[in-house]
Amino acid sequence: MTAFDVFDCHHHVGDVREFLSGDFADAGPGADEERARRLAIMDAGGVRQAAVIVGHGYARPNGLADTRAINDGIAAYRDATPDRFPVAVGVAEPLYVAAGLAEIDRCAAELRLTGISFHARFQGVSMDNPWVRRYVGRMAEVGLVPFLHAMTESSDEALWKVESVAAAHPDVPMLVLDAFSTFEGTKEASAVAERCPNLHFDTSLAYNADFIEVFAGRFGADRVVFGTDLYSPPVGRRISHVLGQLIESGLSDADKALILGGNARRLFKLAV
Repeated sequence: MTAFDVFDCHHHVGDVREFLSGDFADAGPGADEERARRLAIMDAGGVRQAAVIVGHGYARPNGLADTRAINDGIAAYRDATPDRFPVAVGVAEPLYVAAGLAEIDRCAAELRLTGISFHARFQGVSMDNPWVRRYVGRMAEVGLVPFLHAMTESSDEALWKVESVAAAHPDVPMLVLDAFSTFEGTKEASAVAERCPNLHFDTSLAYNADFIEVFAGRFGADRVVFGTDLYSPPVGRRISHVLGQLIESGLSDADKALILGGNARRLFKLAV
């Protein structure tokens, strides 16, 4: 499908039907079928590898025990097909305050996860919560990459709040997800990127690649990471059209290679 070795930094694993309020006829595929469908979507779309991230809409009536279980699950998903999913990203809940620090340590040492994802709109906090900053500090100590969702339609994930996390840890590389999901967010991302050179931005939910091309030209292609926000089938059905637009863009082949795979593998410390 493409001459580039494409890495998708943003796949979610988990049942998202409840928080999408969708009316789905079936209960969704089992684990093996879900993985097979995801791989078929990747193959059809020209994506060789992806990072899998826990779904943040998971039920947690048992608190930390439920979070531990979902982190175990994403590690197992990676281990089932490590050549296609070499990166697994867990979750830490800021509402657990100090009790969540040990889970961050476990994600790094026992589960060998690559990062921890924050999606404040599902976590009962705002992204500028002091425990988000404290968790990111702990993640830096144990070598985990912060994944910061920035759905700019959500006040809890406003980019100025993401900036507060980046400013608190200016030497820690972080990946911002979904920032190009709205026109205003796309404009604000440029202002935040200029002030926070430690932030990298994924392409998820962008409606076209034109602004991404401008962004890469202004801040460097090394600040942009290809991602699609693909959810588990049956919700996830295809790779984003932005991939084809990036390939057809006026960016150099070297810059395209960085955006479509090189930057992710470097950020996640994989073989490039």
